[in-house]
Amino acid sequence: MTLSFAAITPILLVFILYFLGLPIVYSLFGATFYFFFFVDSTSEAWLILQKVMNSTQSFSMLAIPFFIMSGSVMNYGGISDKMMDFAECLTGHMRGGLAQVNVLLSMLMGGCSGSANADCAMQSKMLVPEMEKRGYSKAFSAAITAASSAATPVIPPGVNLIVFCLIAQASLGRVFAAGYVPGIMMAVSMMITVAIIAKKRNYPTSRDKFPRPMELLKQAITSFWGLFFPLGIILGIRFGMFTPSEGGAFAVLYCFVIGKFVYKKLSLKEHLIPILLDSISGTSSVVLIMVAANTFGNYMSWINLPKIVASAILGFTANKYVFLMLCNFVLLVMGMFLEGGAALMIITPLLLPVARTLGINDYHFGLVAIVNIMIGGITPPFGSMMFTTCGITKCPISDFLKEVWPFILSLFIVLMILTFCPVLITCVPDLIYGAA
Repeated sequence: MTLSFAAITPILLVFILYFLGLPIVYSLFGATFYFFFFVDSTSEAWLILQKVMNSTQSFSMLAIPFFIMSGSVMNYGGISDKMMDFAECLTGHMRGGLAQVNVLLSMLMGGCSGSANADCAMQSKMLVPEMEKRGYSKAFSAAITAASSAATPVIPPGVNLIVFCLIAQASLGRVFAAGYVPGIMMAVSMMITVAIIAKKRNYPTSRDKFPRPMELLKQAITSFWGLFFPLGIILGIRFGMFTPSEGGAFAVLYCFVIGKFVYKKLSLKEHLIPILLDSISGTSSVVLIMVAANTFGNYMSWINLPKIVASAILGFTANKYVFLMLCNFVLLVMGMFLEGGAALMIITPLLLPVARTLGINDYHFGLVAIVNIMIGGITPPFGSMMFTTCGITKCPISDFLKEVWPFILSLFIVLMILTFCPVLITCVPDLIYGAA
């Protein structure tokens, strides 16, 4: 089966509009409406508007604003500060201690904000100025901040994990559990990279020695409420105490209670409006992209593009690892040009059916795709975390690129390990839920 040039014009139009400076949401909408208004004459054009509205009416999507809001509450309620103190206690004695804190905090914040851009924005304001004061270059500080935030959405409850579940109709509990090992591996790889660079450049430590056991225990108890958060969500979903969306609502309530009554830093009068604004801003960008990508997905289904792509790939190879390497290449290229969430939502409906045909576990495919997309977020020319970090820290992108490549390399090594060792992704969900 072949497609006419007119049928694939919307795909070209998306990139043309995007490179002309139109946001990806409007590029996707514009290309889709162009097809159904001017190219296809077999369906009513108003039906696509109905699809736009229907794509927003999903109970499962409530998990997204709730988890984004819980991250904002954590920041204003002092929970993030306590987690940073715990991270500093663990890694401050290491060479390049504050850079190590940066990585470990991103891993811990994966269970809080769930958003890479939220994490790198927070740490750009919190840690980069302090790193500069202690002798780290602005470019290195910005590079490690952006790179470490790539691990944030891979650790539950990352927004991209939720998005993948909505597209693949997979178990959110299993996908959350599958994210732990890849997220930890990404953080460890960057900590090793920081250690090598810090030793070479003689970067300072932030404390003289590893804390005494009692000091470490005391800090762990103080930070317990933040550290318990992601584990509590997983256990709650596993034992049927709440659905993912209800878990998000519980997360917001939990963070409000801890911030208000335990750490006593949250003031509803002072912080409620900023929290709501952060939540609305973060939710609107994610959901708008989801709706636009879902609408564009209807166009792709209408022209049978997923079946054509599946047939072409299966005709080229029946080896699942060759297929995964092709996916890695496509996603890395897409991640350099498209916003990560949009790339995930466009590519999953196209390639997931092929992955299933080749016997690839849904969670294996999903986590490999998400790690890929996160690497794209710190890669030029349009990496979103790169722009967020450089914009806040005022670091020139040319300087940023000189410092970030070792971290891109370390993350790429992790990606290759995850591609060829699916057991690293499936072991935790299989342990908690039983074999899929």
